[in-house]
Amino acid sequence: MAQKNNRVLVVLGTGGTIAGQASRQGDNVNYVAGQVTAQDLMAGVPALSGFPLEVEQIEQIDSKDMHWGVWKKLIARVAHHLARDEVGGVVITHGTDTLEETAFMLQRVLRPNKAVVLTCAMRPATALVPDGPQNLLDAVTVAGCKEVKGVVVVVAGQVHRSDHVTKVHSYRVDAFDSGDAGPVACVEEGVIRWYHSAMAVEDGTQDKGLLNKILAAGTLPRVEIVTSHADADGVLVRSLLIAGERDPRFMPRGLVVAATGNGTVHRALASALSDAQSLGVRVVRATRCARGVVIPGTASPFPDSGGLSPVKARLALALLLLAQDETAGAA
Repeated sequence: MAQKNNRVLVVLGTGGTIAGQASRQGDNVNYVAGQVTAQDLMAGVPALSGFPLEVEQIEQIDSKDMHWGVWKKLIARVAHHLARDEVGGVVITHGTDTLEETAFMLQRVLRPNKAVVLTCAMRPATALVPDGPQNLLDAVTVAGCKEVKGVVVVVAGQVHRSDHVTKVHSYRVDAFDSGDAGPVACVEEGVIRWYHSAMAVEDGTQDKGLLNKILAAGTLPRVEIVTSHADADGVLVRSLLIAGERDPRFMPRGLVVAATGNGTVHRALASALSDAQSLGVRVVRATRCARGVVIPGTASPFPDSGGLSPVKARLALALLLLAQDETAGAA
């Protein structure tokens, strides 16, 4: 593993289980997220004392409550630190529930040519055997590796790409998976072992216009997720359209359908989605299956998500709509 020589690594804290506390030691369920500061988390890992670190607290929330305001603040601070010549990489402590969405958002918006590493924990800081300290050490190790460029997630000893990673378990410490692609590497006693070639990003060129629109926007364009299932009748879609007719603020700009199998959609729901499409609402199909992607075909009038999960397809579509707006205010 090649380390960046004496370059500063910036740690940004946002809360989450990794910073959680329970009233009883060993209680891994009844805890409050976002209680321990990022500075205290880092101080609790003596092995980190040899790294040149800066620590900044961005927010202290449970990531289930992640919202646009925190994302904007995080995007701005990550962009600021990446632009500093002396900074070699950024580590972000985050809750597990929406970590995959934040990682995807940061990669799509910033396309960093330095390492941005998100890490987390499934057990609070007060657990008998907390997983946060090892995840933090591994994340800092990966952030200090010169081969890593772009946004990755480091948890349970594995390194995942932001476009592949998904939370797949509600409780276990190895709760994250990269589906068919698999993790790109693992961290073993401070050494990165690559399963694939060293990290490559789709494009290291940041879209300054999109970044400026994001920082100016009060919110993302409204894109909602609906699910296709037995007896799906499209009422939710039609209700959204009715609400939007009454108040334009609630009219969706896009809809992502978490479809069955290879992007199949119940015919009643498909009818409602077609009505939405005729009103100018963008419709995209993703699969609700844990593995696999929607293989494009000619049978559906709705485009597929390009292999993205429903939650990531929602963000991709919202960012596309924002990029196409003439001004951020139009969002």
